[in-house]
Amino acid sequence: MHIAPHDNQNKPIVDVDHDLVPLNYFNIVKLKKGEVFDYAVPGYETCVVPATGTVDVDVDGAGFAKVGNRGVDVWDGEPEGVYVPVGAKTRLACVSDEAEVFIAGAKYDKVLEPFDVRKAELDVVQYGSDDTKTHRKIKHILGAGHHDKVGRLLVSELYTVGAGGWSGFPSHKHDTDNLPDETRHDETYNFRFKPNYGSGLQMLQRVDNEPGDAYHIMDGSTVMIDKGYHPCAVLPGYEMYYFTILGGLSQRSLKQNFQETHAEQLHTIPGIMDMVAKFK
Repeated sequence: MHIAPHDNQNKPIVDVDHDLVPLNYFNIVKLKKGEVFDYAVPGYETCVVPATGTVDVDVDGAGFAKVGNRGVDVWDGEPEGVYVPVGAKTRLACVSDEAEVFIAGAKYDKVLEPFDVRKAELDVVQYGSDDTKTHRKIKHILGAGHHDKVGRLLVSELYTVGAGGWSGFPSHKHDTDNLPDETRHDETYNFRFKPNYGSGLQMLQRVDNEPGDAYHIMDGSTVMIDKGYHPCAVLPGYEMYYFTILGGLSQRSLKQNFQETHAEQLHTIPGIMDMVAKFK
């Protein structure tokens, strides 16, 4: 499902127990200097990630100062984040002139401890190549290194490298708990483009080698993926970014099931298995 760019007025774009992706939660909060935003999401662990600007974050009395260091857009600096336990009362206070803040969430039933992730602690992997039109960089904010501190939530930022190309390829899905071959993880994206009038395509093929759906994605588009193979592409001459939320049904580690028709491409794209390992 595609949600077109719009002013959500600091209200959840993907709310709790969503019909399509019940394991996910997503909000975008926009603040000006001195403004605050309070929230708590019962039944969901969350992660606060400033897309731009800087915020102080208070989680049930635990303070994390000056989170976020980016300026005009998501290409202007490195991401930072704060893990928020299930149902915790959280306050965001804007300390820059403006801030746009992503709040990512996954359904979970245990209360853990809050912590911050600074830019020096990011888990970064780059794979693909210009020749195969699959060159991209992934910055894991809550990645494989946080398994002992997080329940079911995976949060990453994905960038196409260069101008134009494919992402999420070879095509894969993760809609069924069928270990060891696949896990059920609902997924939500929010896209940005550089320049911001760029755009791209999100494909969704429910069944291998049968016709599927395609969505025209623009700067600010949100896409929810409940099932099916889901590669995406950006127009030549533009760069694409997408904020990625994964919430598992029974475990945190993601096991992707690559589309059988395109499985041979796993051997043509440099570094693809390193990418797979970072989501485990």
